Amino acid sequence: MSDEVLLMGPGPSPVSRRVLQALSRPLLGHLDPRFLAQLDSIAGDLRLAFGSSAALTFPVSGTGSAAMEAAVVNLVWPGRSVLVLENGIFGERLVAMAERAGGKVVRRSYPMGSPVDPEDARAALRSSGAEVVAVVHAETSTGVCSDVAALAQSARETGAQLIVDTVTSLGGMPVEMDAWDAAIVYSGSQKCLGAPPALGPISVRDGALGGRPAGAPVQSWYLDLGLIARYVGSERLYHHTAPVSMVFALAEALRALREEGLAERFLRHRKAAAALRAALSEFGLQSRVAQEHLLPSLTVVRPPEGLDEAALRRELLLAEGIEIAGGLGAWKAQAWRIGTMGEGARLGSVLRTVQAIARVLRRNGQSASPAAAAQAATAAWKETR
Repeated sequence: MSDEVLLMGPGPSPVSRRVLQALSRPLLGHLDPRFLAQLDSIAGDLRLAFGSSAALTFPVSGTGSAAMEAAVVNLVWPGRSVLVLENGIFGERLVAMAERAGGKVVRRSYPMGSPVDPEDARAALRSSGAEVVAVVHAETSTGVCSDVAALAQSARETGAQLIVDTVTSLGGMPVEMDAWDAAIVYSGSQKCLGAPPALGPISVRDGALGGRPAGAPVQSWYLDLGLIARYVGSERLYHHTAPVSMVFALAEALRALREEGLAERFLRHRKAAAALRAALSEFGLQSRVAQEHLLPSLTVVRPPEGLDEAALRRELLLAEGIEIAGGLGAWKAQAWRIGTMGEGARLGSVLRTVQAIARVLRRNGQSASPAAAAQAATAAWKETR
């Protein structure tokens, strides 16, 4: 097995050489004006990706889950009413975090593999009287995309503050924070943005943090966005030691995104997803999600029947150097999750992956043609617009 594994799961995704080289830059202090200028540059590029004009836009020092928790604990306090629209594992995490923050949580659940129903969500928002509503744009456990624009309209009608999880969508498909009028949108560095894990980009609408009762401090000191704003904003007041090298890496990844352009980046993700799905269908591996709700960054299929799917994934990793992931929750042992994210959203990565899957299937008694898979993938890549 090679030390270099092609990461084609739901994250982390492959990282380009230029991003890896950025990690090796000499360190600067976290209060060095040159480093603070780098944070300012990142803020501008993140606003572009988020579709945001919010002043408080920066990478949380922690993974996407830290950004998720930052969003929740800054808008939820004991007794505040919260509606969580949950259709997978990461919606469940939003529920858990809101409950820990003391919120009066109403959970509206939808079947795994299905998006949030906008009309049902509108009714739930009206009946619950929720002051905060949280939703996952791109559910990483199922590969499903929900219609945030429709949900945002309902939130505007009721005055609820909207939290949106874009961990698996930012940089791979349109995210429109300003158009959604969202209070907080957050993500992770290690998926479509193409940086290593350890940062959680977040954007906070101007004025969104107001109205908190004086006797209800933010549950987490470390993730108190009001405190962090004094560090990443004009005051430059020390809060914590930022992960300097990771910030360099994210800055390079965002520079690459800006150079490519959002429209071209989104198209590349669509083409890679189409290529992967066309090849997988040659093996009889069918999607667990309806075509109209599929993410361009993640494909979730049923694994081969009659075989140990975990053993196949292990063979794919150890013998072929390709990492994909299994199912979570109710889909444990019933799904393969294969990512086309960031640097992984390229035809070469897809071809290497599907040809390796074909070899593993053949070694385990299945009929699978690497050539047919490659042909189907290449054709779908060329045809997708």
